[in-house]
Amino acid sequence: MAPGFQIALLAALAVALIALALWIILPRKLTPEKRERERRSHLHKQGRLGEAFITEVSGEMIHYVYSIHGVRYTAAQDVSALTEYLPSDYERLIGVASIKYFANNPANSILISEDWNGLREVPGRQMLADSKAVGYQA
Repeated sequence: MAPGFQIALLAALAVALIALALWIILPRKLTPEKRERERRSHLHKQGRLGEAFITEVSGEMIHYVYSIHGVRYTAAQDVSALTEYLPSDYERLIGVASIKYFANNPANSILISEDWNGLREVPGRQMLADSKAVGYQA
């Protein structure tokens, strides 16, 4: 090979390696919505299951409490991007639910994502009016 060709090839390789290093090192500009979607996806794939109690549903926020290793956490999840996965009557969500959380950061948790749903819909009032329904108290 000619020395000029070798130098040009090495220079092109160096430029490609520098571009790759910059692409890896520099943070990508993510919108808050995309960052939240990635957080939910990562929690779905890597998170542990736990149990929570939904205390309030207000607007597009679901408020819940849960306990991990004796520590009580109070959290809320914005579900504005997930309304297609929710029932029309939000009040039916109040009660027990499943969550996913990170073992190394239990405060980081979700109730619902695009790929997973820990919500348990509470039966309607017509079922509770039946004296033979489970959990019925006169």
